[in-house]
Amino acid sequence: MNNRICEILNIEKPIIQGPMSWITNAEFVAAVSNAGGLGFLGPNAGQADVTSSPEVTAERMRTEIQKTKDLTNKPFGSTLIVSGDLTYTWPILEVVIEEKVPVVLINGILDEKIFKPLKENNIKIVFRPATPTIENAKAAEEFGVDVYVATGFDEGGTVPERVIGTFSIIPMIVDAINIPVMAAGGIGDVRGVRASFALGAEGVFAGSVFIPTKENPAAENVKQMIVDATAEDLLMFRTLPAYYRSLPTNLSKKLVEMDENGASREDIAKAMGGSGGIRIGMLEGNKVDGYITVGTGITPIKEIRTVKAVIDDLMQDFN
Repeated sequence: MNNRICEILNIEKPIIQGPMSWITNAEFVAAVSNAGGLGFLGPNAGQADVTSSPEVTAERMRTEIQKTKDLTNKPFGSTLIVSGDLTYTWPILEVVIEEKVPVVLINGILDEKIFKPLKENNIKIVFRPATPTIENAKAAEEFGVDVYVATGFDEGGTVPERVIGTFSIIPMIVDAINIPVMAAGGIGDVRGVRASFALGAEGVFAGSVFIPTKENPAAENVKQMIVDATAEDLLMFRTLPAYYRSLPTNLSKKLVEMDENGASREDIAKAMGGSGGIRIGMLEGNKVDGYITVGTGITPIKEIRTVKAVIDDLMQDFN
């Protein structure tokens, strides 16, 4: 079966593993790529402590990129942290170019200053806006984005600002642009993959389903919690920029309570502690002070598997 995403990214199966903030590392990403998908290093890949230095962040990324290269000869990707003033972007962009990483993920910001050096170095660009819209999809196509990720409200992490489910967002974006679209949000088994393709997606971008795997660096108690949970267990609360969902922890219950008592989005975001809550909750397994964010597609996840088993399951139509 011809598949544009496989051709563009030089991969065997049209699946990308989401670069989840603290819970990726070289071993995990290489396992995804070795199984035929595209593994992605997250912003804090392989790390356990926080740094506020763009240069340290970039050098940490270089180390993890080099480790990944030692573990796979298949393509993999790296996240470009694109902030308003590009402070964090330039050092990582330089590392990605120097290390010849074949694919980058850009979240949300289209900036010619970033795109030009990537294009000049033949680095493929996967673009994933926080909230997919017809407008930013068309803008991404004009910018020369290679693959567009359409994320529905079903996802884990920072959910889109508009409450449009994955299976409503896919055909809307597919009909608006000609570049290939990947579906993201709530895909937990092959049925979600088939539904995505039926709606016009040419690949899937998945996060939560890859957390309860043997190679993922998430804490073992977190993996088991995901296996034991269903979508009905998820808590949701307002925060910046819109909403967030988490499995029940002391912190997530407190955030829901704050929301119900009328706290502002700003106050709830402050109480969350930013992405540090993921590090505490999901990497360290601390269910008191952290949160465990996953998408609504967790219900069919019934065991801790290898990365290869997950990809073989989701991509069984491409074997």
